Amino acid sequence: MDRITEGFLNEFSNEFGISYLPEKDRFEQFCGWLAVRRHYSDSTFDPDDLVTGSGGDTGFDSLAIIVNNNLVTDVDTVEDLLSLNGYLDVTFVFVQSSRSPHFEGAKIGTLGFGVKDFFGEGKLNRNDAVKGYADIMKALYDKSAKFRPRNPACFLYYATTGTWNNEQDLVTRATAEISDLEKTGMFSHARFVVMGAQQIHSLYRQSKNSISREFIFDKKVVVPEVAGVTAAYLGFLPAPDLLKLVCDDDGSIIKSLFYENVRDFLGFNAINQEIAGTLDGDSDRFILMNNGVTMITRLLNTTGDKFVIGDFQVVNGCQTTHVLHAQTDKLDATVRVPFRLIHTQDENVIESIIRATNRQTEVKDDQFFAMKDFAKKLEAYFRTFPVETRLYYERRPHQYDAQDIEKIRIITHQNLVRSVGAMFLGLPHVTTRRFRDLSARVGKDMFVDTDKPEPYYVAALALYRLEQLFKSKKINTKYKAARFQLLLIVRMLIDPSPLPKMNSNDMTKRSLVMAERLQNEQGEIIFNNAIQVIETLATNWGRDTIRNEPITKAIFQKYGQHYPG
Repeated sequence: MDRITEGFLNEFSNEFGISYLPEKDRFEQFCGWLAVRRHYSDSTFDPDDLVTGSGGDTGFDSLAIIVNNNLVTDVDTVEDLLSLNGYLDVTFVFVQSSRSPHFEGAKIGTLGFGVKDFFGEGKLNRNDAVKGYADIMKALYDKSAKFRPRNPACFLYYATTGTWNNEQDLVTRATAEISDLEKTGMFSHARFVVMGAQQIHSLYRQSKNSISREFIFDKKVVVPEVAGVTAAYLGFLPAPDLLKLVCDDDGSIIKSLFYENVRDFLGFNAINQEIAGTLDGDSDRFILMNNGVTMITRLLNTTGDKFVIGDFQVVNGCQTTHVLHAQTDKLDATVRVPFRLIHTQDENVIESIIRATNRQTEVKDDQFFAMKDFAKKLEAYFRTFPVETRLYYERRPHQYDAQDIEKIRIITHQNLVRSVGAMFLGLPHVTTRRFRDLSARVGKDMFVDTDKPEPYYVAALALYRLEQLFKSKKINTKYKAARFQLLLIVRMLIDPSPLPKMNSNDMTKRSLVMAERLQNEQGEIIFNNAIQVIETLATNWGRDTIRNEPITKAIFQKYGQHYPG
């Protein structure tokens, strides 16, 4: 392994808390994370969740199933996402990694054969991880009538520390494997992607640095001075030039540029079909028939009509951009897109623009939670703890990407909602299979402006400590299926009395006691005791048994409390 790759791998290992693993295992997680990050908009996901293990892995090291921009690791989530969105936009990502300095035809064949077997009859021996993913795949194809905007996409990544030189034998082998997959008719497209040392270096640097782009913006007017805004421009860009701003070198849309847009691509619903329809016939009218794209950039340099932007986001126009990308073959310079570019570093201005531009169609208030005062209060409260033990509440996706922070210490908003819902609302069975019901309680039963921040920190700390124990193998990872049930039991073990209101001073006092118990050496003992409790309550160990309401009721009954559901 070259020294640069080794350095990046070591840095990645420190951030995700896996430095204790053998280099082979760390490299597998590293390559899996880099590959999946290209297709998924949240870089704080745990790469260990993608690993398919050794023995019975059917030829690939990592697997991600991405549905509606959600990383799906549970069959229940499929129905949840379908109910929430009304469609299924699916991408499968398979990764095979090797520290070898060479690409090998045999490994290309093994990867291809394993993927075909995964979607086929399943004759190869499968371990539990692969079986679980196969169950998710089957559940998705059982709902194939809901695939939007296309059939699933399938990507096969082969990573080594070597250099890809397009050797004819290897290209032919990879092409044959992809051809076999496409012949099944199960995919809109399948692609074989190589990741040599150069690609690994590039992708890792991208994960650390904000993306910058240079383009010509000659058809524009300058907006008069606006408070909090350094500069703003209105104009239009040729559609091909716009796509160059938001696509990577392979022509794929960079998902991370749309985090602030609130909505992900909604597929070809009636509105997006109408957008696509304007490209047929008189496409030069597109500029008159579309609201266009709004982009906010925190870095801007201009020399005449040459613009260089960095750390930028598309805050409105996600649907337009994705439809144009899907219709690339119909685009030329005559297709012009209304374009607003705003240069500001004022977070309040940025948030107000995001809220205003995303009010054109219905968006639920909980999707704007990151902008609310309570979210900012939580973020500030988490920062009051010493750096060596600090957790970071990520109220806005990717706000900590460029900082040297151990990833396990970053608590996403979604995970905090789940942890609080499990520990303090007593609804661990709702955290996965009916998460939309739990998120609807944001701003009503939890994350209310008058709430105390301490219970939220306790919930984050409990989840962090549990994940630590999983990573260090001090707790068997089979219990991950019950992680939120365990959080509820842990709270009961420390404080079995009925809880006060989230805005009470008593809640503050009791939460501080819970935090102290979890933070010190007793924490591991408490979690192991919780494992023993869940084992006695579960008559049949499995996802469907653990993640249901009867288990939650049994937990409350064991501690003599009233079940709040």
